[in-house]
Amino acid sequence: MTDDAERVPDSEADDTDHESAYELLQRGQDLLLQRHYAQAATVLERADRAEPGKGSILEALGRACYNSGQNERSRETFAELLELDPSSPYGHFALGQSLKRLGRREEARVHLKLAVALSPESALYRGALARLGPAPAPAPPLAAESPDAQSEPALDAGSPDADPSDG
Repeated sequence: MTDDAERVPDSEADDTDHESAYELLQRGQDLLLQRHYAQAATVLERADRAEPGKGSILEALGRACYNSGQNERSRETFAELLELDPSSPYGHFALGQSLKRLGRREEARVHLKLAVALSPESALYRGALARLGPAPAPAPPLAAESPDAQSEPALDAGSPDADPSDG
């Protein structure tokens, strides 16, 4: 028996192994529309491996990760998208939303403000920034930084029990 007889014909081979990045992107976007976010993320990860650094793939992958609860992965993906296009309003919006989910509200505020500045007509971006709430008030200065703070007497360099008034 020859090796040729044992080979599986090409027509029976798994077609998904030969999908182009474009085909994977299309399939991933279809899964996003059907709200199959985790499945979309898996397909879009393959597209990203096939064509790294493509903004359309990164945007879709970030959305899939965000909507499937992969918050750190969505943050990484949207940060990578912004490395490609720092002026992307959607990239800043999406990174801000990802950071907000991670509890990093002040970092989120920076990116949401940038999204609004880059696309002021977007009610979506303005609403996301408004829902974040006002920035926290700055912390009051520490006592040592206060100009009217009284200086504390120096501690004796001896034992902790030494009375500084003993002389």
